[in-house]
Amino acid sequence: MRKKLFKSESKRLLDLMINSIYTNKEIFLREIISNASDAIDKLHYISLTDENARSKRSEGEINITFDKDARTLTVSDNGLGMTADELEDNLGTIAKSGSLKFKEEMDKKDRDENDIIGQFGVGFYSAFMVADELTVISRSYKEDTAYIWKSEGASGYTIEETEKDTVGTDVIMHLKADTDTENYSEYLSEYRLKNLIKTYSDYIRYPIKMPVEKRREVGEGEEKTYETYTEIETVNSMVPIWQRAKKDVKDEECFKFYKDRFHDFTDPVSVVRINADGLVSYKAMLFIPAKAPFDYFTKEYKKGLALYSNGVMIMESCEDLLPEHFRFVKGIVDTNDLSLNISREMLQQNHELKTIATNIEKKIGAELKRLLEKDTEKYLTFWSAFGLQLKYGIVSDYGLHKESLQDLLLFYSAKEEKLITLKS
Repeated sequence: MRKKLFKSESKRLLDLMINSIYTNKEIFLREIISNASDAIDKLHYISLTDENARSKRSEGEINITFDKDARTLTVSDNGLGMTADELEDNLGTIAKSGSLKFKEEMDKKDRDENDIIGQFGVGFYSAFMVADELTVISRSYKEDTAYIWKSEGASGYTIEETEKDTVGTDVIMHLKADTDTENYSEYLSEYRLKNLIKTYSDYIRYPIKMPVEKRREVGEGEEKTYETYTEIETVNSMVPIWQRAKKDVKDEECFKFYKDRFHDFTDPVSVVRINADGLVSYKAMLFIPAKAPFDYFTKEYKKGLALYSNGVMIMESCEDLLPEHFRFVKGIVDTNDLSLNISREMLQQNHELKTIATNIEKKIGAELKRLLEKDTEKYLTFWSAFGLQLKYGIVSDYGLHKESLQDLLLFYSAKEEKLITLKS
């Protein structure tokens, strides 16, 4: 079987991509899972008008398995799969994206609902950061023959026929050997994989399933003992709380999400929900804390909101979404309207980002004003924790924010023996 070369200056481009485009090795799992989700999305869309695709379609799911002895990690989907030509076209050309081509075709048909995320054609190769060999077994919904694509990196790849019972794609990563500085075996750990899925892919719309080790009692009386067994379990949440209608989410659920996500033991003083449609569409769930974190006034504290696109976490703390005087706010912003850089780890500076940030700043200011006027007790709780931050906002940036913040300030009145506003 003849090995084929990548259709590009493969070694140079692949080395650049692995060593420069991605700064965080663990991101590879997010990329492979996102590709699997895209494949299921595409089959779902095609099945609306294609009877053959409809007959091959089943409930979408992504399965993850690992073999410590063989040092393999496998991500499987039941999406549209690929023919030999599509494997050649999509995987044989670095930076050629099947999702991008699919998106372009949908754009021609004015499909506004199209939200395919894998548009650059490089995410698949991020697996080479942790693997020394990639194997892709795929069977397209269009035919009964399956194909296997193999590559050890820039040296090239092979494609040949194989057998696969179901439509879809398996991506098998053979992990590199551990070194003194890198522990690749961590990606063969149930705990580590679940953690990565929760961090980056928790809100992928399809169930992500993997074998989970559990314990149960067996026997009775003095013979009672415990045994370990494995059970397939869905490890992602799928539907994020901020995507659900406000009327369907109780305050208690929001508070629990806040405390679990942001590691706080105290309920926030307020939750701000935003569902914006227009030139820039996004959803946001923001929390105004009741207490300052222990490291709030240190340089180690990270301001910013978690940024998601199509259920995939892009940035854990996007600083550009919050002004410095509201750096205490925690929360989530989810939008498909931002321009991401090629690795999807950072944002390109753009007008849409500034529009979202400006709107969020106004919403936070309005909520604080509402608390001050309608729920003074909660505002006083907030003020005791973050009043100094608002005072700083008045004088920062040469007084640029004075007009918007001055009515939120409180000062102690010796006459009234309580905190009052400038206006009062």
